[in-house]
Amino acid sequence: MKLWLVRHAQPLIQKGLCYGQLDVAADHEATQRAAKALAPLLPDKLTLSSSGLKRTQQLARAIQEQCRARSFEVDTRLQEMNFGLWEGVAWDTIPKAAFDAWTQEFDTHRFGGAESVRDLLLRVNQCLLNTPLDRDALWVTHAGVIRAVNYLKHHGLASSATTQTWPATAPAFGEWECLTLPF
Repeated sequence: MKLWLVRHAQPLIQKGLCYGQLDVAADHEATQRAAKALAPLLPDKLTLSSSGLKRTQQLARAIQEQCRARSFEVDTRLQEMNFGLWEGVAWDTIPKAAFDAWTQEFDTHRFGGAESVRDLLLRVNQCLLNTPLDRDALWVTHAGVIRAVNYLKHHGLASSATTQTWPATAPAFGEWECLTLPF
């Protein structure tokens, strides 16, 4: 079974802001281009899921139209990491001490006070466990979730995530990767 991990298109937000779970829309044209590029590659039968945020639901709807999929399911576990009080704040204005605390205890520290990397890993792992293996699945989601899937693929839940083991890259806006499940 294949798991398609699709990142939303460019969000309509000022560059340089921390926007984890801020509910902002994505660029309409970029969303349509991404759906048109991906749709011909997809199998006829697949499960389509989206995070609960506007920018991912826009792309899920566009993919649904291109593929004539019956529907998509909203799954809030596919949302980006919640950065708490840093949501909407410019990355370069967040105090260095906040970053230092996060990198020192990367797995368990709640950067911004809301959610830790461990919390993100647990909810993404729960999605993986609940993904049916009888057909391909497509998740329209965020960079953090895609990194979490890749972390789980290589390290599982048993080890603690560190800045050295956390995946450094994710697909660009409107791009995707495809993995084989189970792994």
